[in-house]
Amino acid sequence: MLYREIDMNSILKNLENESIEIIRDTYLKAKNPVFLYSIGKDSSVLLHLFLKAFYPLQPKIKLLHIDTTWKFKEMIIFRDLIRDKYNLDLEVHTNKEPETKNLTPFNSSDYTRIMKTDALKQALNNGGYDFVYGGARRDEESSRAKEKVLSKRNKYQKWDPLNQPIEPWYIFNTYLTEGESFRVFPLSNWTEINIWEYIKSENIEIVPLYFSEKRKVVKRGDQYFLIDDDRFELKDGEKIIEKNIRFRTLGCYPLTAGVKSNAKDISQIINELKESKFSERSGRLIDHDEEGSMELKKKEGYF
Repeated sequence: MLYREIDMNSILKNLENESIEIIRDTYLKAKNPVFLYSIGKDSSVLLHLFLKAFYPLQPKIKLLHIDTTWKFKEMIIFRDLIRDKYNLDLEVHTNKEPETKNLTPFNSSDYTRIMKTDALKQALNNGGYDFVYGGARRDEESSRAKEKVLSKRNKYQKWDPLNQPIEPWYIFNTYLTEGESFRVFPLSNWTEINIWEYIKSENIEIVPLYFSEKRKVVKRGDQYFLIDDDRFELKDGEKIIEKNIRFRTLGCYPLTAGVKSNAKDISQIINELKESKFSERSGRLIDHDEEGSMELKKKEGYF
C-alpha cells in the first residue's frame, strides 16, 4: 500500500471516529432529535455514520426532508429508495401557504425564504425538536465556517454567530432554555474531498446526478442548468443543448448549476476536484443573491 493511501485511511478513520463520537454524545442528551435529510452526498455520509454509530440497533430518529417541489426528480427517487431500503422514519414537509400564488423559482425573489427557510422553521416548530442534525461542513461556505459543532438557535430558530457556546476539546454545553434548540454538525471538520474519499472507501450510495452524463441543459452565462421537466422557463434566445454535465451540490434544479465534466466514477471526481479552482457551492444561486446572502439566511433560520 502506498504512503498516500495509508495517510488518507488514517485521516478518514479519525474523521469517522470524531463524527460518531459527536453523534453518540449529543444523541444521549437529546429528548426529541431529528435528522435533516437533504438527499445530497453529505446527508448520505451522515446517515451512514448514524447507522454505523448504533449498529446493530436502528437509531430512533426521524428524518425530515424539506421538499420545495422543485428538487431534481432523481433526488426524490433516491430519497424514497433509501427510505425503503433502511426502513427509515421519513417526514416530508412542504410549505403550503403560497400554493394559491403560483410561487416558483422563476417569478419570486422570496422563493428561497418561503419554500426553504419558512418551511424548515414550520417543520421544526411543529415537531418541537431540540437537537437537529445536518451534514453541513465548515469548508462549504464562509458563514458555515463560523458555526460551532453544536450551534444554538433561539425560540424563533434564529442564529446569532456572536452568541455561541465554546467547545473546548469537544466538551459540549447542552443546556437549552425553553424553545431553544441546537443544530448539530458532526461533519464540521470534513472537506469535500474527505467526503468523496469516504464514500469510495465505504461504498456509500449517492444520487446519480453527481456523476457525469450527457444531459439536456440550457446555458446561462457560464453556467448550465438541467431541463428536469417542462416547468423550466426558457428566456428569449435560449436553446436546449446536450452536454456532459454533473453536479457538485444538489438543490432546486432551476437554482443549481451543473459543471462540465467527464467524471463518471468517484476516483475521477476526486481527481477533478483536486484540479478545480471553484468552490463547491459556486453553482448554488441562492448563496449569492445578495451580499452576505448565506449568513443573512442562516440568521433567519435557514440551515
